[in-house]
Parts: sequence; C-alpha cells; structure tokens
Amino acid sequence: MARFVLLSLGLLFCAPGIAASTVDASNYDAFWLWSGVTPQPVLKQARCVYVLQGQIEAKHGDESQVRFIAQGPTVPHNQQADVWLAYRVHTLHWTPREYVILIAQLHRWQRAGNNVVGVQIDFDAHTLHLQEYFEFLQQLRQRLPSEYRLGITGLLDWSSRVDPSQVNRLRGIVDEVVVQTYQGRHTIDNYSAYLPRVSQLTMPFKIGLIQGGNWDAPGYIAESPWFRGYVVFLQNPRVPK
Repeated sequence: MARFVLLSLGLLFCAPGIAASTVDASNYDAFWLWSGVTPQPVLKQARCVYVLQGQIEAKHGDESQVRFIAQGPTVPHNQQADVWLAYRVHTLHWTPREYVILIAQLHRWQRAGNNVVGVQIDFDAHTLHLQEYFEFLQQLRQRLPSEYRLGITGLLDWSSRVDPSQVNRLRGIVDEVVVQTYQGRHTIDNYSAYLPRVSQLTMPFKIGLIQGGNWDAPGYIAESPWFRGYVVFLQNPRVPK
C-alpha cells in the first residue's frame, strides 16, 4: 500500500474494532481486499470493504504514456457492505481515458447491486510534491459523480515529515484519511511514536491495521471527534516451511 499520503473517500461510520495486541480480523468490520489475497470468511461480517480495482502507472516510466491495469476481484464482491473501489496510483498525469475507466467501474459495481460509496487513492506522495497531489485530488473530486466520496491512504512516517495542518487542507476535497500503521506485511515497530500527530487531524480519519500485526490503541485516538474506526488489511495465511 501507499506511503503515508492522504486518506480516503468519505465519512464511513463503521464501528471501531476491538483493540488487541494481535490484530484479529474477526474483531473488526472494515477491510482492504488487495490483489492476490483470497477472500476470507470475515468478509461476511464486513460493513465496509476497500477493494483494489486497478493500478495507474506511466508506461516504462514515460509520463506521456499512462496505462490503466485492471486488478483485484471481479464484480460483485459483497452486496451488504459499503464498497470503496481502491486504486494504486504511480503517476498523477492521467489522461481522460483513466477517468473514464474509473467511473465506468464505479457504475458497473453499482449496477451489480453493490453499495458503492466511493474511491480510495493509494499513492506515494513525496513531501516536496504535495501541492501537485492536492491539485490532482481536487481535479479527481471535480470529475467524480457527486454521489461518490473520495479518499486516500498514507503511512505513519509521513506524519513525521508533514505538518497535520497541511493534510487538513484537504478537508472539503477528501472525505476520509486512512492512516496505515504497517509497512509491507508487518506493523511498524515504533508506530505509537507517530500517533500523537495523527490525532491532530481535523478531518475524518481511520487507522489502518495489518491482519496478524500488533496494535494497542491509545485512548486519545478514540477521543478524537474525527476518528472513524479501523480498517484491516487482509493477507493470506503464511504457509509453514
């Protein structure tokens, strides 16, 4: 998933999960389902699901050649949960074609009977290029049909390099921030050191956890009026060697 960049589309009102030392997905009701991850029984209890649907990248590193690579589960996935279509973004220089494909996917999932609530952008935004990212999100927000929310993801280390007030500028453009406490497939060792700055956000945010990782919830996170709960990144069980 992305480097700690912005957060994700929409005020989702899923109930927070139960804090525990080891992240047991059965204690939560919001999940990421990424490419290559087999759906698990816990998805039956999901109230929110973020489903990877594509990757947008510059072909051979050439920003003038952008391509959309379809990824993730096919339609439909879960007709009881709020569904966010997630996109892994490697370039902000989209052509009209990328927007057309994205919006067509939203409508396809909606027509299949899913409750599609928005789009989540997963992008590694570098500090020096945040303004470009903000402008991209603003343009995407303008192109999205008004019934859909817009959201982003980000890792904890971004909070040590960017003042929360900069992220708060996105309020009104981005509906939700999902802050990831893991990198790769493991919880960041010193995640608790970053959380005080996360709590300074004044826009809806969630905390992203990794299935099987570590998490002990500080009280001040839940006390924030902007906290909207947890999202668990599902992963395939490890095969014993």
